[in-house]
Parts: sequence; structure tokens; C-alpha cells
Amino acid sequence: MIYFFYTLLLGLAMLLTSPYWLYQALRHGKYHAGFLERLGRVPARLARKANLQPVIWVHAVSLGEVLAVSGLIGSMRCRFPKHRVLVTTTTDTGQFVARTRFGEDNVFYFPMDFPFAIRSYLRTLQPELIVLAETEFWPNFLRLAHASGAKVAVVNARISDRSWPSYRRFRFLLKTMLAQVDLFLAQTQQDCDRLQALGAPAGRLQVTGNLKFDIAQTSAPAILETLRDSLASENAGPVLVCGSTLEGEEPLLLAAFHRVRQEHTRAVMILAPRHPERFSEVANLVAASGLPIVRRSRWQRESLAGGVLLLDSIGELAALYVLADIAFVGGSLIPRGGHNIIEPALHGVAIVVGPHTENFRDVVAQFQSRNAVRVVAPDKLAAQLLELLADGAERHAFGQRAQETVRSLLGAAARTIGALQELLAASKTRPAPAKAAHNH
Repeated sequence: MIYFFYTLLLGLAMLLTSPYWLYQALRHGKYHAGFLERLGRVPARLARKANLQPVIWVHAVSLGEVLAVSGLIGSMRCRFPKHRVLVTTTTDTGQFVARTRFGEDNVFYFPMDFPFAIRSYLRTLQPELIVLAETEFWPNFLRLAHASGAKVAVVNARISDRSWPSYRRFRFLLKTMLAQVDLFLAQTQQDCDRLQALGAPAGRLQVTGNLKFDIAQTSAPAILETLRDSLASENAGPVLVCGSTLEGEEPLLLAAFHRVRQEHTRAVMILAPRHPERFSEVANLVAASGLPIVRRSRWQRESLAGGVLLLDSIGELAALYVLADIAFVGGSLIPRGGHNIIEPALHGVAIVVGPHTENFRDVVAQFQSRNAVRVVAPDKLAAQLLELLADGAERHAFGQRAQETVRSLLGAAARTIGALQELLAASKTRPAPAKAAHNH
């Protein structure tokens, strides 16, 4: 009965908020992509290959989760060569990168949490194993996936400080959902303890570490060498790469960059907003600040010295951190929980973040314990950048400590794949697909 009322409330919520979704689709081009897939229409590219191979279904909500599970998916393909690994995302940016990395035929949009949408995929794909990244707890999906006979695992599981109070309030409901999951592979012991407190069975919990330390490296985009050559030929620099910035952060960063330019007149900022729909807004913001700006999509190798290159592209930021003398990782100057600092660390770049890093508390704590990241208040940002730029030796050592920190924390992907292999080996023969279709 509780699932009936949940589905009814979900439908009403979608109906009442439909003007918002329509506005976002028309104004920003969001959500309309894959709309029929989200409603349960199985793409022909999946249906025509259904039942040719047993399926492992991996769900990674957005770009961050896609990057986190990239190494794991590569390991899955090697460890389970007879299986077809399919990937779903919710966001468009996650979908774009997933299709680029894993092939369009293996990627689709995650269905909305309505039974009719979920059942069509379970009937067609008949997955043996479903892997959810981090904490994607959708009641109908978990119930129907479990009823289908698939094993369900949550990998890289975490309960953030910001989410923890809300989860605790609804733990009486969560306990039923968590019982549908066969295995939880948590990032830390604290995440493991929190999941158990919410009702996850203790025997299904393991700590395997953070998959984001095992991010799979991809081939560099063509623009990397072009940019490197251009910066060198015009003697431009130092280079600040400001990645995954959110609304409210760019004015603070641009003000700090004005200060940097007073001492380093040929400095360059590569600015990468987190959300594509904000590219034009941020371009106007930079222009209004008085700084020269070139959009990456329109750059024709004109000089970047003393100005801003707006990275209005998807999937290139991680590789371009290698150009940075200093990397700033966004979502942290304002209370939004921060973003992943591992990508610049992989390149041995000095990293600066704001004080709001709750979503990556353990990662940032590991780096802070090794003096491998600087956490600064917004009003101290310019001073911190100038201090690092003034001491090349310390800046280089700082970046090396960040790189060494990442290397020392590798191994989550190997531990995760080992646990999934055990789970899959213990799974029972798949039931007839009709079981999921008629479970009410």
C-alpha cells in the first residue's frame, strides 16, 4: 500500500511541477532529451541486442558519478567478458560523457520511478546485476529490481553530512527500501555506520573506499596541445583553471583574478561553469567585469594573455587541469558542498577550494592531513593565489603532494569489483521476466 501512495504522490508532484520542467526544457534545453526513454520506451539499440548477452546495469546519476565509475566499468568489462555492461544517467551532461566513454549502444536514460517505466526495461534487459552509484534510492525501482531476481548493489555509497539529518527523519521508510539491496560498498566506515543506522543489514555492508580516486584516464582532447602551444608561444601565464563553478562563485573568482593580473599581467584564467545552461550567462558576467573573454567554442588561437577562456564544452575540463599553475575547484565558495578535487590532483596541480566541501569531506580531509589542498575563505582567495604564485618551488611541491595523496589511496575499484564478482557468483538463475512485469 505504501508503494501505491508513493507512486500516486510522485505522479501528482510531476503534474504540479510540469510548468517548471517545461520552462527548463524550452529555456535551457534541459530534460527533453531522452524523454520517452525516461517514460519506459526501450531504445531500439538496446532491444535488438536484448538476451544476446547477460546484462549488468550500472546507474550513475550525473557527470560526477559517471567519472567515478569509469574505472570500475572498465574492470567489469575485463572481469565479466560474457556480460554486456549497460549504463544509465539522469542528467544530460552525464549522458553525453557516458556515451563518449562507453559507446552510445550501451547507454540510455534512467527511467522515472513509475512501475510501468521500470518494468519495460526489466522485461527487456533481464539484468543479472544492477549497480547503483552512491545513494540512488528509488523505492519502485529497488522493489521491482529485487522482485525481478536481479542482484542489487550500491557502490561508492555515502551519506553526506548535508543529507544525513533528512535520511534520519525518514529512516522508518528507508529501512524497507534498503532491504531490497543485496550489497552496500561504502566509501568510509562512517558511511557504513550511517547506512546501518538507517536499516541496512549489517551483513550486507562493506567498506571498499572511494572510487573517485580510481578515475579512469582518457585520451586528451585535441584542444589540449593547441592550448599548450598557444600559451607557450605568447608567453602567457600563470594559468588558473577554475572548474565546476556555480552561480555566485564567478564574481568572487573574477575579482580575485583582477588582483592577480595586477602582479601577473599575462595571467590566464580558464573558467569552466558546472552547468552548460549557464555558459552564456557567465560569458556576459565576465565581459561585464571588464576582462577580455574568449569562448572555447569560438577560439581561433587569438591571444589569451591577461584574459579569460570560457570552457563552454563538456568533458574537457579534467584533461585541461594539466595546464594549470593553480586549480580552483568550485561549488565550495558558496554552501553547495564542493566538487571533486581528485582530477587536478592526478596532474600534480596545486589545488585551492573554498570552505564548503561537505560533499567530499573525507577526500578533502585526506588531502588536508598531507598539506595537499588549501581551503580558503572567499575574502582570502586573492591573497592565497598570489602567495602560491610567488613561490614556484612550494607550489610545485604542493602539487606533488596532491598527486602522491591520490596514488596512496588507490584500490577502491579493485576491492569493489572483487565484491561484485562474489555477489554475481552467488546469484540465482534469473527468473522469467514476467515476474517483474506482474509484481504489484
